[in-house]
Amino acid sequence: QVQLVESGGGLVQAGGSLRLSCAASRSIFSINAMGWYRQAPGKQRELVASVTSGGSTNYADSVKGRFTISRDIAKNTVYLQMNSLKPEDTAVYSCYAVVSLVIWGQGTQVTVSS
Repeated sequence: QVQLVESGGGLVQAGGSLRLSCAASRSIFSINAMGWYRQAPGKQRELVASVTSGGSTNYADSVKGRFTISRDIAKNTVYLQMNSLKPEDTAVYSCYAVVSLVIWGQGTQVTVSS
């Protein structure tokens, strides 16, 4: 099975940027879909962005125009570029991959200060 390791979280001021990385333990070329969820304290988990094996992308309305998901097949990595960050983007961001089941990374904290 594939394993996922996230990196790139941290503390940033409102209006700033962060790039999250999700490195897979094997080729992501044939993985059906990968993406990012987030969960803030006291809130439901929210799908932030996803990308299919065909390259189609999908975004939550709350991040459209600010976040971009991309894949680097050669590096077995999916990225989430987050620009114009807002305090309400503060959450634990978790990467996932859909293979025969859903595989999750360990999560990375993103904190946006006002």
